[in-house]
Amino acid sequence: MKNLFTALLLLGALSSFGQEKYTLSGYVKDASNGETLIGATVLVREISSGNITNVYGFYSLTLPSGDYTVKYSYVGYETIEKTVSLTSNQRIDVEMQDASEQLEAVVVSARAADANVSQVEMSTNEMDMKTIEKIPAFLGEVDVIKSLQLLPGVATVGEGASGFNVRGGSVGQNLVLLDEAPVYNSSHMFGFFSVFNPDAVKDVKLYKGGVPAQYGGRLASILDVRMKEGNNKNYEVNGGIGTIFSRFAVEGPIKKEKASFIIAGRRSYIDVLARPFLKANDLDGVGLYFYDFTAKANYNINEKNRIYISGYFGRDVFAFDERQGFGWGNETATLRWNHLFSDRLFSNTTMVVSNYDYGFHFGQNADDEFIWDSDVYAYNFKQQFSWFVNTNNEVSFGGEALLYRFLPAEVEGSSAGERQDFSLDTRKGLETSLYLGNEQRVTSQLTLQYGLRFSNFSYLGAGTVYHFNDTTAGSRRTVVSETQADKLENIKSYNNLEPRFGFNYQLNQSTSVKGSYQRMVQYVHLISNTAATLPTDVWVPSTNNLKPQKGHQVALGVFKNFLDNKIEASIETYYKFNHNQVEYIDGAEVLINPTLEADLISGVGRAYGLEFFVKKPKGKITGWMSYTLARTELKVDGVNDHTWYPTRFDQTHNLKITGNYDLSRKWSFSTNFTYITGTPTTLPVQKQTWGEISIPVVVNRHNSRIPDYHRLDVSATLQTGATRRNGKDRWGGLMKDSYWVFTVYNLYGRENPFAIYFSPEDVRVTEGALAGTSARQTSILGTWVPAVSYNFKF
Repeated sequence: MKNLFTALLLLGALSSFGQEKYTLSGYVKDASNGETLIGATVLVREISSGNITNVYGFYSLTLPSGDYTVKYSYVGYETIEKTVSLTSNQRIDVEMQDASEQLEAVVVSARAADANVSQVEMSTNEMDMKTIEKIPAFLGEVDVIKSLQLLPGVATVGEGASGFNVRGGSVGQNLVLLDEAPVYNSSHMFGFFSVFNPDAVKDVKLYKGGVPAQYGGRLASILDVRMKEGNNKNYEVNGGIGTIFSRFAVEGPIKKEKASFIIAGRRSYIDVLARPFLKANDLDGVGLYFYDFTAKANYNINEKNRIYISGYFGRDVFAFDERQGFGWGNETATLRWNHLFSDRLFSNTTMVVSNYDYGFHFGQNADDEFIWDSDVYAYNFKQQFSWFVNTNNEVSFGGEALLYRFLPAEVEGSSAGERQDFSLDTRKGLETSLYLGNEQRVTSQLTLQYGLRFSNFSYLGAGTVYHFNDTTAGSRRTVVSETQADKLENIKSYNNLEPRFGFNYQLNQSTSVKGSYQRMVQYVHLISNTAATLPTDVWVPSTNNLKPQKGHQVALGVFKNFLDNKIEASIETYYKFNHNQVEYIDGAEVLINPTLEADLISGVGRAYGLEFFVKKPKGKITGWMSYTLARTELKVDGVNDHTWYPTRFDQTHNLKITGNYDLSRKWSFSTNFTYITGTPTTLPVQKQTWGEISIPVVVNRHNSRIPDYHRLDVSATLQTGATRRNGKDRWGGLMKDSYWVFTVYNLYGRENPFAIYFSPEDVRVTEGALAGTSARQTSILGTWVPAVSYNFKF
C-alpha cells in the first residue's frame, strides 16, 4: 500500500515537469433546475481526450498552456463548445439545456453516446429516470429495482421475493446505497415495489463487477442510488395518483441558485380501498399499507464548499387487528461536505446513520402474547479524495469507519399472565478500510483502472462468547465453553487486502476489449433458510465462529457499437469463486437462537456465465435485449455428499426484451418480455410409512427445478400536456406537464410457479390404505393485472 502510494506521488511529480500546465475545472449542471450532471463528457478536441464529471458533477483537466476547444456533452442535452485560452487556472461552470424536445426519443443511458466502448468500466449499468419511467411496471408504478431486473446478470426468484440477485449472488450480498447510506431491505410489499421514490431519484448505477477500490463490504454487487438536490431556480410540484398508491414531491430554491430542497412522499391505500367492502368490526386495527418519506437539502457556501443533508424514512405495515401483525422499515440520514482543496483535489466527507427494524406481534391480550423485534444500526464516517493529476491520471484515495450494532432478537412472551424474556445479546462490529486507486490512460488505446483496498473487521463485546466443538459435517455443533466479553472488547479481528484491476483496450472508435479482476470481502451476513428472502430474516456480523465471506471475480468482454452509436452491443463472460459461503444444517433454527452459529455451516461457491446485451438508444423505436447463460453452485461438507449443487437462485437461461415506440407526441407504447429457467427446489424422492402416516424423505438438496417463468407486460402513455384541447392552459398556466399511464402486467395471465410442495391427495381411501401424495404449485400472481395512473408536474 505504501509503495503504491509512493508510486502515485512520483507519477504526479513527473507530470509537473516540462511545459507549464494549467487546470480547467468546474461543474456541469442542468440549466433548467441547477442539478449537477453525473458522467457528463468534457472533451478537449485538440488532444482528443478529456474527462467525465464525478458523482457531484465536478470535472478537472490539467493541460499545457494554449488555446483549446472544449466540448461538453451529455445524452439528452444540447452539446456546448467553448474556446478556452488557458494561460492560468480557470474555473468554468457549464449549464446545459435539455434537448429532449428535439430528440426523437428518450434515451436508455445518461452517459456519452459511446461510453460503453470508450470508458474503462465494465460489468456496470447506469439508468436514468426518464428510461425507467418508460418501462411497464406492476400496477403502473415506476420502480427502480424492477427496472434493474431487466439487465443481464440481474434476476429475482419470483414475485413476492424481496431484493434482487446479481450474477448468482444472494440478496444479502448486495450493498444498496441511498445517498451513501446503506439500505438493508430495498423492498416494499415483499418485493412488489422498491423503497426508492422515483420523484426523488437522480441517478442509478449498478456495479456487477469491476468494482472501484472505494467500494467494499459486499460480494455480489454495489447499487449506488443518488437523490436529486432539488431545483435551485424554480419551485416544482410532481406527483401521481395510481391504482395502489399515490406520490407527491415538492422541490425548489431556499435561496435562488445558492440552496435548494426536495421533499417526496408516498403512501399505498389498499386498506382504504377495502373499507367499503368490510364490516365496521373487521376494521379495528387492520392495516395493509406502506409509506415512505424522502427529503434532501443542499447549500452552496462558496465556490469551494457545498454541504448536503438527506434522509429517508419508510415502513410496511401488515396488521391483522389492534394487537397482531408484523412490519419492517428503514431509516437513514446522510450529511455530506464537498470541498475543493485546489482545482485538482476534490474531497467528500460523509457521515451516515442507518437503521433497519423488523418484527411481529401476536396475541389476543397482554396475558397471552408474543412480541419479537430486531434491529440493525450502522454509524458510518467516510472520507474520500479525488486527485486529478493530469488528463491521463485520476487518483482516488480515502478511508471509512463503520460501526454496526445488531439486535438479533428482543423477545417477550406471556402465557396465562406469566411473562418471560427471550431476548438475545446485542452484537457489535467495527469495519474500517483504507483505499487507493488510479484510472490511468496509458496510450490512446489502452486505459487501466487499478487499486487496493485494505479492510479490517473487529467483533466487539459486550456479551457471551460461545465456543463450539467439531462434529460430523452437516450436524449441529454443541457448546463446549462460554466466556463473557467486556464492553467494546475485541473478541475477534479479521484483516484483508482487496486488490482491484481493470483495463480497456480500444481496437477502434467503435470496438473495445475490457477485462477486470476484483477481490471482495463481506463481514455481515443475511441469515435466511427460506425459499425467498423475507423482511424478517436476520442480519448478523462475522464472529469468532462465523468467518467473513470472501470472493474473487474475473470478467472479460467485447464492446461494439454499430451505425454511428445507434446500436450498442456487448458480450461479457465472468467467473466467481467464493469462500465461507453460509449454509444451514437440516432443521436449522434461525430465529431467537443464542447459539445460531451451531446451526450454520460454510463451504465454497462458484458462479460463471455469459451475458449478451444489445441496445438501441435513439429513434422512435428504442429498447434493449439481454440474455444470460449462467450457473451458480455450492459445495459444502456435509451436504449432498460434498458435491457441487445449484443454489436456490441458480437460473440457467435468463432472457429479457424491452421495447418502446413513440407513435406521436401524445402516444407512446412499451413492452417487456421475460423468460427465466425455473429455479432449483428440493423435492422428496421417497417416503417412509409409520402406521397410517407417510413421511417424505429428502436425500439431496435442490434436486429438481420448478417450471420455467415467463411473462409479458405492456403499457401505453398518453401525454395530456399543459394545455387543453381548446388551447387554454391547465390550472391557470401553473401545470407544466401531465400524462396517463395504462399498464397490463402479466398480459396472458401466466400462473408462474413460486414454489412446489407435496400434500396428501384430497380423495377418500379405504380403511387401512394410505392416501397418495400430489405435487402442488404456489403462484403469487396467477392472472393479468391491469392498472392506470395519472402523473402531473406543476
